[in-house]
Amino acid sequence: MRAPDAGDGAGGVALRPPRHQADPRAVAWWTAQALILAVPVAGAAVAAYWLFTGHPVWLGVLVAGFAVCCLALALAGPRASYRVERWEVTDDAVYTRKGWLTHTWRVAPMSRIQTVDTARGPVQRLFGLADVTVTTASAAGPITIEGLDHELAAELAARLTAITQATPGDAT
Repeated sequence: MRAPDAGDGAGGVALRPPRHQADPRAVAWWTAQALILAVPVAGAAVAAYWLFTGHPVWLGVLVAGFAVCCLALALAGPRASYRVERWEVTDDAVYTRKGWLTHTWRVAPMSRIQTVDTARGPVQRLFGLADVTVTTASAAGPITIEGLDHELAAELAARLTAITQATPGDAT
Protein backbone atom coordinates (compact mmCIF):
# COMPACT_ATOMS: atom_id res chain seq x y z
CA MET A 1 0.00 0.00 0.00
CA ARG A 2 1.28 3.48 -0.78
CA ALA A 3 0.42 6.81 0.77
CA PRO A 4 -1.07 9.46 -1.50
CA ASP A 5 1.48 11.49 -3.44
CA ALA A 6 3.01 13.86 -0.92
CA GLY A 7 4.12 16.27 -3.61
CA ASP A 8 7.77 15.53 -2.98
CA GLY A 9 8.39 14.32 -6.52
CA ALA A 10 9.11 10.80 -5.31
CA GLY A 11 5.61 9.53 -6.13
CA GLY A 12 4.61 8.98 -2.49
CA VAL A 13 6.01 7.21 0.53
CA ALA A 14 5.50 3.50 1.16
CA LEU A 15 3.24 2.78 4.14
CA ARG A 16 4.65 -0.13 6.12
CA PRO A 17 4.82 -1.14 9.76
CA PRO A 18 7.37 0.95 11.65
CA ARG A 19 10.13 -1.12 13.23
CA HIS A 20 10.80 0.40 16.66
CA GLN A 21 8.97 0.43 19.98
CA ALA A 22 9.26 2.96 22.77
CA ASP A 23 11.91 2.36 25.40
CA PRO A 24 10.71 -0.36 27.83
CA ARG A 25 10.93 2.23 30.65
CA ALA A 26 8.08 4.05 28.91
CA VAL A 27 5.65 1.48 30.34
CA ALA A 28 6.60 2.57 33.86
CA TRP A 29 6.37 6.25 32.87
CA TRP A 30 2.95 5.81 31.24
CA THR A 31 1.79 3.80 34.30
CA ALA A 32 2.96 6.56 36.65
CA GLN A 33 1.12 9.16 34.55
CA ALA A 34 -2.05 7.07 34.53
CA LEU A 35 -1.88 6.47 38.28
CA ILE A 36 -1.34 10.19 38.93
CA LEU A 37 -4.76 10.69 37.32
CA ALA A 38 -6.58 7.48 38.29
CA VAL A 39 -5.79 7.39 42.02
CA PRO A 40 -7.23 10.86 42.81
CA VAL A 41 -10.29 10.23 40.61
CA ALA A 42 -10.98 6.85 42.22
CA GLY A 43 -10.23 8.28 45.67
CA ALA A 44 -12.61 11.20 45.09
CA ALA A 45 -15.37 8.80 44.08
CA VAL A 46 -14.87 6.72 47.22
CA ALA A 47 -14.63 9.82 49.43
CA ALA A 48 -17.81 11.27 47.92
CA TYR A 49 -19.59 7.99 48.55
CA TRP A 50 -18.56 7.97 52.24
CA LEU A 51 -19.11 11.68 52.88
CA PHE A 52 -22.21 12.56 50.85
CA THR A 53 -24.44 9.50 50.77
CA GLY A 54 -26.29 7.30 53.20
CA HIS A 55 -24.04 4.39 52.07
CA PRO A 56 -26.52 2.43 49.95
CA VAL A 57 -25.02 -0.92 49.01
CA TRP A 58 -25.83 -0.63 45.32
CA LEU A 59 -23.98 2.71 45.11
CA GLY A 60 -21.05 1.29 47.09
CA VAL A 61 -20.74 -1.57 44.62
CA LEU A 62 -20.92 0.91 41.72
CA VAL A 63 -18.24 3.17 43.25
CA ALA A 64 -15.99 0.22 44.08
CA GLY A 65 -16.37 -1.08 40.52
CA PHE A 66 -15.51 2.37 39.17
CA ALA A 67 -12.40 2.57 41.37
CA VAL A 68 -11.25 -0.91 40.34
CA CYS A 69 -11.79 -0.04 36.64
CA CYS A 70 -9.78 3.19 37.04
CA LEU A 71 -6.87 1.33 38.57
CA ALA A 72 -7.08 -1.59 36.12
CA LEU A 73 -7.04 0.79 33.15
CA ALA A 74 -4.09 2.68 34.66
CA LEU A 75 -2.15 -0.57 34.99
CA ALA A 76 -3.21 -2.32 31.75
CA GLY A 77 -3.38 0.66 29.37
CA PRO A 78 0.35 1.42 29.25
CA ARG A 79 1.20 -2.21 28.55
CA ALA A 80 -1.30 -2.31 25.70
CA SER A 81 0.10 0.93 24.28
CA TYR A 82 3.63 -0.47 24.40
CA ARG A 83 2.54 -3.48 22.35
CA VAL A 84 0.92 -1.47 19.54
CA GLU A 85 2.83 1.82 19.30
CA ARG A 86 5.66 1.85 16.79
CA TRP A 87 7.92 4.42 15.15
CA GLU A 88 10.68 4.61 12.57
CA VAL A 89 12.77 7.24 10.84
CA THR A 90 14.23 6.58 7.38
CA ASP A 91 16.00 8.88 4.95
CA ASP A 92 12.61 9.46 3.29
CA ALA A 93 10.07 9.83 6.09
CA VAL A 94 9.06 9.58 9.74
CA TYR A 95 6.56 6.78 10.41
CA THR A 96 4.38 6.27 13.50
CA ARG A 97 1.54 3.93 14.44
CA LYS A 98 -0.61 4.38 17.55
CA GLY A 99 -3.92 3.22 18.95
CA TRP A 100 -5.39 0.23 20.73
CA LEU A 101 -8.61 -0.38 18.84
CA THR A 102 -8.09 1.91 15.87
CA HIS A 103 -4.54 2.03 14.58
CA THR A 104 -3.56 5.49 13.39
CA TRP A 105 -0.70 5.58 10.92
CA ARG A 106 1.18 8.83 10.31
CA VAL A 107 3.84 9.35 7.66
CA ALA A 108 5.74 12.63 7.35
CA PRO A 109 7.98 12.91 4.29
CA MET A 110 11.28 14.62 5.08
CA SER A 111 10.50 17.36 2.58
CA ARG A 112 7.46 18.35 4.68
CA ILE A 113 9.17 18.63 8.06
CA GLN A 114 9.27 22.16 9.43
CA THR A 115 10.53 21.71 13.01
CA VAL A 116 11.93 18.98 15.22
CA ASP A 117 11.51 19.34 19.00
CA THR A 118 12.39 17.26 22.02
CA ALA A 119 10.57 17.45 25.34
CA ARG A 120 11.27 16.00 28.80
CA GLY A 121 8.69 16.52 31.51
CA PRO A 122 9.50 16.09 35.20
CA VAL A 123 8.20 12.52 35.40
CA GLN A 124 9.96 11.64 32.13
CA ARG A 125 13.26 12.89 33.56
CA LEU A 126 12.86 10.49 36.51
CA PHE A 127 12.69 7.63 34.00
CA GLY A 128 15.41 9.01 31.66
CA LEU A 129 12.97 9.45 28.77
CA ALA A 130 12.09 12.12 26.21
CA ASP A 131 9.67 12.73 23.33
CA VAL A 132 10.51 13.86 19.80
CA THR A 133 7.90 15.95 18.00
CA VAL A 134 8.05 16.46 14.25
CA THR A 135 5.95 19.35 12.96
CA THR A 136 4.87 19.51 9.34
CA ALA A 137 2.56 21.69 7.32
CA SER A 138 -0.16 19.05 7.76
CA ALA A 139 -3.53 20.04 9.17
CA ALA A 140 -3.44 16.75 11.12
CA GLY A 141 -0.87 18.26 13.47
CA PRO A 142 2.56 17.16 14.58
CA ILE A 143 3.85 13.62 14.87
CA THR A 144 5.14 12.72 18.33
CA ILE A 145 7.39 9.77 19.09
CA GLU A 146 6.94 9.17 22.82
CA GLY A 147 8.96 7.37 25.45
CA LEU A 148 12.43 7.33 23.92
CA ASP A 149 15.65 7.10 25.88
CA HIS A 150 16.70 10.76 26.31
CA GLU A 151 20.04 10.20 24.56
CA LEU A 152 18.35 8.41 21.64
CA ALA A 153 15.85 11.28 21.41
CA ALA A 154 18.68 13.83 21.17
CA GLU A 155 20.44 11.74 18.50
CA LEU A 156 17.18 11.29 16.60
CA ALA A 157 16.46 15.04 16.67
CA ALA A 158 19.97 15.76 15.36
CA ARG A 159 19.59 13.12 12.63
CA LEU A 160 16.18 14.44 11.58
CA THR A 161 17.53 17.97 11.45
CA ALA A 162 20.47 16.91 9.26
CA ILE A 163 18.28 14.84 6.91
CA THR A 164 15.67 17.60 6.68
CA GLN A 165 18.27 20.23 5.83
CA ALA A 166 19.70 18.01 3.10
CA THR A 167 16.26 17.21 1.62
CA PRO A 168 15.08 19.44 -1.22
CA GLY A 169 11.66 21.02 -0.81
CA ASP A 170 10.07 23.93 0.96
CA ALA A 171 8.41 22.07 3.89
CA THR A 172 4.97 23.42 3.02
